[in-house]
Amino acid sequence: MSFDQLPALEGQPTTMRRNEDPEYRDDPEFDKFSEDLSVKLFSLTSNISRLSSQISLLGTKRDTERVRERVHDLLEESRDVFKDVGEGIKRLTSWEDLSPSQKYTQQKLSREFQASGTEFQSIQRLALEKQRASASATRTAIDSGDSSSLPRYSDDPKQTQVQEQDQLRLASQDEVDFQESLIVERESEIRNIEQSVGELNELFRDVAHIVREQGTVLDTIEVNVQNTATDTRQADVELRSANRYQRQARGKACCLLLILAVVLVVIILVATLG
Repeated sequence: MSFDQLPALEGQPTTMRRNEDPEYRDDPEFDKFSEDLSVKLFSLTSNISRLSSQISLLGTKRDTERVRERVHDLLEESRDVFKDVGEGIKRLTSWEDLSPSQKYTQQKLSREFQASGTEFQSIQRLALEKQRASASATRTAIDSGDSSSLPRYSDDPKQTQVQEQDQLRLASQDEVDFQESLIVERESEIRNIEQSVGELNELFRDVAHIVREQGTVLDTIEVNVQNTATDTRQADVELRSANRYQRQARGKACCLLLILAVVLVVIILVATLG
């Protein structure tokens, strides 16, 4: 099946593709596995959207501890799901004896995983930049003794306003200790994100390599089929030519035999009459 046919196939309902696919074979295990992967990919898309919304609040007046907790939880959840789906895509890509519609599902899920992975890595890098900027700003404020620059995290707008007014006074030692603990948390989160980026990059490279290999195999099969068809047509032409030459040679042989027969008859007649 040519890859040029994939967009047309994508626009058809699954049931229609199966009914019109003469090579379709019922494979409940493949169907269930691919459907599970599709559900997980959809959840990743939802998580990425929520992450983008929450990360946009970091470093703004709406930045609260609750926002940071949601960012942390969504990042952790998404990392685990990406690792799970990545292993699933590897298994799906190595599935053998697939019909054209199943190959389409295989390729579609692989493309969706790679697209989601690229978007998630961008989101992680943005979160990393904002975490670093926050930790750096807090550390600078503490080192300089400027309490007015220390961030406050509260989900209560009124409480936040009071805290901003309190920042006009010298921060107490408890406040400094609290900010130090926040810096430790931010630095820990930074290390986690950096490690996750590296691990997922490795996973995405593995999946991309497998997908490229699978695509090369499919391209090779298609080229071989086309070459076989070309060779078959060429062989047919050669056979027709050989058959034509054979008929011509047979005709020439018949003519030669006829001439020899005539000559022989003439010789016999001459001998008899003489």
